[in-house]
Amino acid sequence: MFSRFRQRSYELENIDKGTYTPAEYEGCLVELQRVNEWLGDAKALRGSLLEEIERKDLRSFSMLDVGAGSGELLRVTAKWARETNRLASLVGLELNERSAAAILEESQDFSEISAVQANGLTLPFPDDCFDYVIQSLTLHHFDDADAVSVIREMGRVAARGIFVIDLHRNPVAYFFYTTVGRLFLHNRLIREDGALSILRSFTPEEMEKLGIEAGLAHVAVEKFFPSRLVLSAKTPSS
Repeated sequence: MFSRFRQRSYELENIDKGTYTPAEYEGCLVELQRVNEWLGDAKALRGSLLEEIERKDLRSFSMLDVGAGSGELLRVTAKWARETNRLASLVGLELNERSAAAILEESQDFSEISAVQANGLTLPFPDDCFDYVIQSLTLHHFDDADAVSVIREMGRVAARGIFVIDLHRNPVAYFFYTTVGRLFLHNRLIREDGALSILRSFTPEEMEKLGIEAGLAHVAVEKFFPSRLVLSAKTPSS
């Protein structure tokens, strides 16, 4: 039974295949925000990137979120920057046109947030364009080779470093999601893709290997309760 967790799955999710209706996608954006609140993406961001900014006492910073969804972590960062009297310039990048539009729709109270529709494999920015580049719950949608390419691109445009938040592939996370989690999940994409996302995700050793293969320095992977991993790395120039 536990053998399925030894290697990551490469089975495509509905969101990757496009097997969903516009209404299902809209519902997915809403419910995904709730799931991320429960399972700690914002907590992982605060304990990694925002902690580093505070430790370095940066009074201003820029950040790119690759695969930003509807921009939830951009807004978490913007609120934190305002609360701590910092100046932030935040950009959300999304391949999906609807998600790119949702970033702006949901962030109307935050003039420091902008959005770009583009492909994460070929970021439309020059080298060292942002202080930091983050990604959350997107890396597991790529195969290993493309995951390395995405991380390498993130490192190219990051002057200080990158932070990649993703799922931790393990039996506890999977069985919790497919039992208790299903009691609260209504959207088909969230119910079906969420379980498969865990099987497509990584162990700490696998994530660290991806960062090293991308040519980054000081690669480290930290666990965040209940089922998040955060890969942090510096660009060679930094």
